[in-house]
Amino acid sequence: MMNAELKHKAGFVNIVGNPNVGKSTLMNQLVGERISIATFKAQTTRHRIMGIVNTPDMQIVFSDTPGVLKPNYKLQESMLAFSESALQDADVLLYVTDVVENPEKNMDFLEKVQKMKIPVILLINKIDELGGRKTGSANETESPAPSSSSTVNPQQALQEIVEKWHSLLPNAEILPISAKNKFGVDILLRRIQELLPESPAYFDKDQLTDKPARFFVSEIIREKILLYYDKEIPYAVEVRVEQFKESVNSIHINAVIYVERDSQKGIIIGHQGVALKKVSTEARKALEKFFDKRIYLETFVKVDKDWRSSQRELNAFGYNPE
Repeated sequence: MMNAELKHKAGFVNIVGNPNVGKSTLMNQLVGERISIATFKAQTTRHRIMGIVNTPDMQIVFSDTPGVLKPNYKLQESMLAFSESALQDADVLLYVTDVVENPEKNMDFLEKVQKMKIPVILLINKIDELGGRKTGSANETESPAPSSSSTVNPQQALQEIVEKWHSLLPNAEILPISAKNKFGVDILLRRIQELLPESPAYFDKDQLTDKPARFFVSEIIREKILLYYDKEIPYAVEVRVEQFKESVNSIHINAVIYVERDSQKGIIIGHQGVALKKVSTEARKALEKFFDKRIYLETFVKVDKDWRSSQRELNAFGYNPE
């Protein structure tokens, strides 16, 4: 019996990197479910979110984390703490970058990755965007030589990126991928399976995530706000589910959208409530797809001044990484 247990593999595979490099898109591809918000806007992910992949002889516990940034207020401090906690309990670390990011961005965090003793896989995401890159500077005032403005060979450009990252993380395996197009994702998954330690499962085999249903309601509503509002509005918003009543065929949900100022409340609601109605309708559709049930959603907007800077309020919203 002991030998049978040892053949089972299980471990924590944590995904880290700077904002907007495609961590959440990768997470959703690896898990095969829409666990993390994935939009074109930076700082979309605020929490550490686990997605669990189970097979009869294996359990992979993936963690998506907020993008690494230098915090300007307490919310961002909590987000950074989630990212740094992912360095402490990983069996395998996935460090995600892309083809346009400066490799030396946020060197403080990168130096911590350099010191890690566990397997690190560096993922160069968005390689499908390499084909359109040009050589030469956009700020040149003189006419460049014809060859300096030609299209860069994608293989050459990728090789240069790989070499730069290899100098920064010499012990990391480097894998080019396109999370959006699923290129390289199967190869990555097989490599993760090889690296996992032998261990019994950490969670029940039918469990998909460590987050409760209410969390995903809040995230889906916040995603629609990220998509439909501009400038600082999405970043000043948090969502709390105050009622979640589930029956066999339907779920009744009351959710409060918190903002910091009265002016933001007016923008969220919109003229005659049109903007809020649009967000609520799109969120309801997404929730019905997520839960596969009829959803009755009521949304309200309240002002909670400076909630992003109040530790008590952040704790209430779940920004308290252990």
